[in-house]
Amino acid sequence: MDQKLSEITPGVLRSISSNPIPEGAVAGFVETPDGAKIRYANWSSLVSPSKGTVIIVNGRAEFIEKYFETVQNLRESGFGVLTFDWRGQGLSSRLLADPRKGYVDDFDQYLVDFETILDEVALPDCRAPFFVLGHSTGSLVALLAAPRATNRIRRMVLTAPLLALNSLPFSQDNLRRLTGFLKAVGLGELYVRSAKAPMETRPFVGNRLTSDTERFQRNGDLVRAHPDLALGAPTAGWIYASCKAMDMAWDPEFMASVTIPTLLVSAGNDRVVSRDAIEKYGQELRSGAYLTIDGAKHEMMQERDVFRQQLLSAFDAFVPGTEV
Repeated sequence: MDQKLSEITPGVLRSISSNPIPEGAVAGFVETPDGAKIRYANWSSLVSPSKGTVIIVNGRAEFIEKYFETVQNLRESGFGVLTFDWRGQGLSSRLLADPRKGYVDDFDQYLVDFETILDEVALPDCRAPFFVLGHSTGSLVALLAAPRATNRIRRMVLTAPLLALNSLPFSQDNLRRLTGFLKAVGLGELYVRSAKAPMETRPFVGNRLTSDTERFQRNGDLVRAHPDLALGAPTAGWIYASCKAMDMAWDPEFMASVTIPTLLVSAGNDRVVSRDAIEKYGQELRSGAYLTIDGAKHEMMQERDVFRQQLLSAFDAFVPGTEV
C-alpha cells in the first residue's frame, strides 16, 4: 500500500488563485484491495472541540478541489473533513486508455473505494463520529454503502441523489437495456452522447449545474489549469452500471436495511436527476427525511449563496453537535 502523505509529495492537491488549498491539508493516496489508487485529503476542524468528521462523497466527474470552499465552511462550523476522488476520475486511477471517458464496471467498485477510505484513512486518522455529505452519484453510493456502514456513519445528508435520471427521451428501463446490450457486445466504452468536453468547460448559458456565474467560472478555470482533473461524458458502461445501482437502491428489502438517519435534499430546478424520485424515496425510506431547495440547480454546493446557505443550514440542523 502507498504511504499516506501530506505536503511531502508536491502536486497531490492542485490550486488556482481563486481556489487556494485550505491550510492544514493532509493528502495522499491509498490502494484498494483490487489495486486502484484513490486520492484523498483531510483537514482538522478549526473549532475546538471538534464535532467529528464529515466525509464528502462527490459526484460523477468531480474532484477534491471543487469542494475546497465547502471544506472550509464545514471546518469553520466545527467539523473535520475527509474527501476523495472515486476511481476513474480526479487524480485517482483512471480505468480506460482514454482517461477522459467516464467509466466503471460496476458500482460495487465505488463501494470498495468508500470502504477503503473508511478503513485506511477515516478510522485511523480522523476524529469520530463520522457523517456523510454526498452529491449525486456520491449520494447513491453512500446509500448503497449504508447497510454495512451502520456502526461507522452516524448521519448522512445526500444532495441531488442519483435515484432516477431526468429528461430522458425514453424510459430508464429502455436505457438500461440499450446500454447493457452495448456493454455485452463489447461497446461499453462508447460515449453515450456527443458532448465529450468536461461539463465545467462548456458555456455557462444553458448549463444544468449551477446558476452561479463565479463558481461556474472558478470550476472551469480549475480544469483548464489542471486538465488531468477533468472527465468527459459517461460511457455506455457507466450508464448501465448506474442504472443497475439505482435499481438496487429502490429494492424494498434494501431500503429496509438502511437505518442511518438520512436527509435527502433535492434541487427545485434540477434537470439532471429526478426531483420526484428523490421525494418519493425520502417518503418511503424509514430512516429518511426530505427537503427541497426551490430554484436551485443540480450542484447545490456550487450554487449561489441564496441556495447554498439553505443547504448548509439544513446540514447544521440535521447533523447536530449536541450528539457528540
